Parts: sequence; C-alpha cells; structure tokens
Amino acid sequence: MVDKIAADAPVLVIGLGRFGAATAGQLSRLDRDVLVVDEDATLVQKWSERVTHAVQADARSIDALRQIGAQEFSIAVVAVGSSIEASVLITANLVDLKIPQIWAKAISQSHGKILSRIGANHVIYPEAEAGERVAHLVNGRMIDFIEFDDDFAVVKMYPPKPIRGMTLADSQVRRKFGVTVVGVKSPGKDFTYATAETVISNHDLIIASGNSKDIERFAQAT
Repeated sequence: MVDKIAADAPVLVIGLGRFGAATAGQLSRLDRDVLVVDEDATLVQKWSERVTHAVQADARSIDALRQIGAQEFSIAVVAVGSSIEASVLITANLVDLKIPQIWAKAISQSHGKILSRIGANHVIYPEAEAGERVAHLVNGRMIDFIEFDDDFAVVKMYPPKPIRGMTLADSQVRRKFGVTVVGVKSPGKDFTYATAETVISNHDLIIASGNSKDIERFAQAT
C-alpha cells in the first residue's frame, strides 16, 4: 500500500525559468518547504533568499540528484521546458529515485506523451492552457476562466443582459442556458453564494459553472 503524501510535504522544483520560478514562489508563499535546483548560479543566488533551499546542480545527472537528497522528496516538479531531452532525462531520473509524485512541464503533446510514458504522474501544458484561457477571456464578458478535462468550466464574469434585474429563479438561467450561477459579488461586498432568490444587478460580478460551450453561449447572450 502506497503511503499517503503529507499535505505539507516539501517540494523539489527543478528549473528556475518563468514557470519554475512562479511555482516555487507560490509554494513558498503557501509556507511549503521548497528546494529549487538549477544549473544557473545567478538564478540560484537570486532565489536562495526566497525559498527554503536553492542549489546549483545538473539534474540530468542522477548522482547529482542523489547528492542533494532528491530521493528524500515525495513531490517533485520538473519545470525544464526549453530542452525536451533534459526534461525527459530529469523526469526519468526522478522515476528511478522512486519519487512518488512527479509533475512535469511539457511544451507539446508528443513531449507530454513521452513524460507520461516514462512515469510522470501529472503533465502540465502551461503555454497551451494559458493560450486557451486568454482566448475565452478575449471572446466575451469573462474575467477569469478555468476549464477542466471533461469540458466543465468555472468562470468569473459580468452578468449577461437576460439575467439582470431579476431573481435567478425568474431568469431560468439553468433551464435556458444549462449554466449554474454559483456566487455573486455586488460592488463593495464579498462574494456570496447565489440562491434562487438572488437578484442580479448590472454592476454585479458572478461565478458561473457548466459545460464550456454552454458557458460561452451564456456569456454572449444579449
């Protein structure tokens, strides 16, 4: 039986490009112990005061990873993306070190497929996902857009005209659009859960969920 990974387990982040640095920085802000590894001494020096530990090392070498104690980690993030060869080799090294949870950045579907086949538990496509998200935001009233694998999305948006000035029950938003309004934020107030009696005004922001295509149709409603 595989041991459960602690919620506050330290994280190994390999690569301090934009993606790796953003990941390490956010983990540190969440009070997680983080070891960052990069070949660039300047980047390592820059991050040495921002995270728990920063080490200059070539993660393509499994011996170098052993020397820094990589095998002691339960979670690792391979943030190297500029070199597919390096990304694959580093991921393979982490698999050989039996790290239970490996997250790896991919720059293409074929790259991601290789990472999955050699043992990466989670493959991330940051550029593709960011591009898709921006396309949705540019296309309508949406302020933020999160899409899941099964075409289900949660969005923050301005309310379309057909639901303004009436309760959610009266607007029949779920029947007409297949979308659920989950929360509402009025100016100067915090987000609150929406109910059937919630009245949506012109100045509100809403959180809505549903199928991605239904969400798009809802956002474009006039």
